[in-house]
Amino acid sequence: MTNILHSLPDGWEETRLDRVATVNARIGWKALTASEYQPDGYAFLATPNIKNSEIDFTNVNYISEFRYDESPELKLKPGDVLLAKDGNTLGIVNIVRLLPRQATINGSIALLRSFNMEPRFLCYVIQSSFIQGHISSVKDGMGVPHLFQRDIKRFKLPAPPLEEQRRIADFLDAETARLDHLAELRQDQRELLALRRWSHFQQVLKNAGGPVTPLRRVVRSIVDGPFGSAFSSSDYTSEGAAVVRLGNIGFATYRPADQAYIPISLFRQFRNHAVSRGDLLIAGLGDPRNHAGRACVAPDLGPAIVKGKCFRARLEPDAADPHFVALLLSSPVGASAIEGRGSTRSMINLEIVKAALLPIPELRKQRSVVAEYQRAWEHTETAVNACTRQLDLLTERRQALITAAVTGQFDIATASGRNVAEGVSA
Repeated sequence: MTNILHSLPDGWEETRLDRVATVNARIGWKALTASEYQPDGYAFLATPNIKNSEIDFTNVNYISEFRYDESPELKLKPGDVLLAKDGNTLGIVNIVRLLPRQATINGSIALLRSFNMEPRFLCYVIQSSFIQGHISSVKDGMGVPHLFQRDIKRFKLPAPPLEEQRRIADFLDAETARLDHLAELRQDQRELLALRRWSHFQQVLKNAGGPVTPLRRVVRSIVDGPFGSAFSSSDYTSEGAAVVRLGNIGFATYRPADQAYIPISLFRQFRNHAVSRGDLLIAGLGDPRNHAGRACVAPDLGPAIVKGKCFRARLEPDAADPHFVALLLSSPVGASAIEGRGSTRSMINLEIVKAALLPIPELRKQRSVVAEYQRAWEHTETAVNACTRQLDLLTERRQALITAAVTGQFDIATASGRNVAEGVSA
């Protein structure tokens, strides 16, 4: 960061965030708990609401007027910059361009209110690679990632003249919108390919026949992970026994990224929650893109356990193939069956899983369905991976463009974003 700021254009200065904006965040929750959420009221934004290009004021929790009024410094206004300061979303930033309803923020978000910098320029600077790299270097690496307010206030920023800040923000508004549109097209294409994947699976499943059966009839045992208070992320280590978390459970695929571990001594306390190769892993929580009930088969993880809201099931070997059941639960058929048992699809329990009514053909046909699905998926996966690579490329080029613009590496008066999406087809 220092090298970039030392080579700023003539007329630009180096400043610090607390010299151009106030920084406020909720100190704890003032005893506020989820039990106080209301069906309507004042929007209470969390990090999922700020992670997309526009802030989501719809899929939010609501709090009372009393809770809203007790933190007046956190009442949102147009131009406020919101920065995720906790957890895996650390560093995500967005700006309040429009305020469709009165709103505030939860304890995982810091509010940056500019008094001496164009708010949009400030938001783009926080998105730049040098600030994001700085965030990574100062965050607390032990346990849940966290960014302290004192560190946010010390962010060193480029400060061109105010009128130039506005021109840069206008330029980036236009160019990032174009890149975001291309990313949306790629995301839509990837989702259509996924739908094709499941439509083929459902046709093969239909051809296989089989009675509709409660899942409990093919389950030998099923357990939830230990309660959250049993251990925390501060217990995680760089090696030891693997901990299966919600993020590891994909759609019939185990996601090894960000694999967590606990000491073997701690693992021994939770042997009842142990995971072995071939076990069925089921997600007990979901979101709009990852439904609760999706499942995968455990690879060889060595010593391992499931975390809370992750279920480990062992099937009757002569009645069900775990790869088939993982596909079934991950498919729209499984999602509908889980939802049909009274679930909101955001949270389920063991009884909902066991009661799910699913078409389960004989074992030989189950394995045939899996084999046919895998043959078809090999072709579709190539196209899905190409979309993913292009999405990654668009993300990289978006950040590179922002970084170059906010540090004066090119003159926006003559620059064009014409080439920023080069190599990414429309």
